[in-house]
Parts: sequence; C-alpha cells; structure tokens
Amino acid sequence: MIFQVHAKSGKPVYLQLVDQVRFAAASGALRPGDPLPSIRSLAKTLRVNRNTVAKACAELENLGVIQTIVGKGCFLKETDSPLTRQVRHKLLADRIDEAVVTARQMQAALRPATKEKKQTKTPASPPPPTIPGDKENWTPLTD
Repeated sequence: MIFQVHAKSGKPVYLQLVDQVRFAAASGALRPGDPLPSIRSLAKTLRVNRNTVAKACAELENLGVIQTIVGKGCFLKETDSPLTRQVRHKLLADRIDEAVVTARQMQAALRPATKEKKQTKTPASPPPPTIPGDKENWTPLTD
C-alpha cells in the first residue's frame, strides 16, 4: 500500500493516514492480518515525524481497525462486523463531501475577481403620512 500525505490539504497528517488505512481496509485493498509498514520506515518514506505516524497508529488502534503486536508491528484487525458496509458508505460520503467542497473552492477561484453587479432598481419609498387639515405645517420626522 502506498501512502500519500498532502501538506496543503488543511487536514492533519495523522488523520490523512488514518483515513487512508480505513479506506484501504473498507475497499479490500488491505486484508485482515496484513501488516502495515513500520512506524520508522513509513515516517522516513513520507518525510514526517515518527510521532505523527505513531499517533495515526494509536488512533487506528482506538478505532479497532488495527492491532499492535509488540516487537512485530501493526496488523489489520480481523473483524466480522456487520458495520463494514456502513463504514464503506461513510467513507464514500466523506470522499464525496471533500470533492464537492474542493469543486466549489475551485469554481470560486475561477470566477473573475471584478464582476460588475447588475443595476437593480430600489423600490420607491411610500409617501409620508399626512394629517388631514395640517398639510402646510407638516414636516417629516428625522432621527
């Protein structure tokens, strides 16, 4: 499995790793029992701090996605959970949401910066109230 980290994505690196492992597990790219790369080698490959990769592994272990065997490494946990289909749908929905947000941001960036606004007519204000018999001395109220 090849991991990719995007520094400018706005998402923390450890969460990017967590999402990639969860997606690989849900899609079947990683099978239960498959080993993950070691923390040290993955950190070196991605050029990130080892603590960042360790944090991602701790998060995955808390989520029940992987299990860590001391001295051997991290392995994808074997689960016969009925939630795998729900996990797949959630991951798909998250990816779609990210794609929609990215598309809207790109669309906004492509619009011309100086766009002339259409001239709209403002509705005329209603005439001031009149008091019968006092038209000559009437003055509008002002604040």
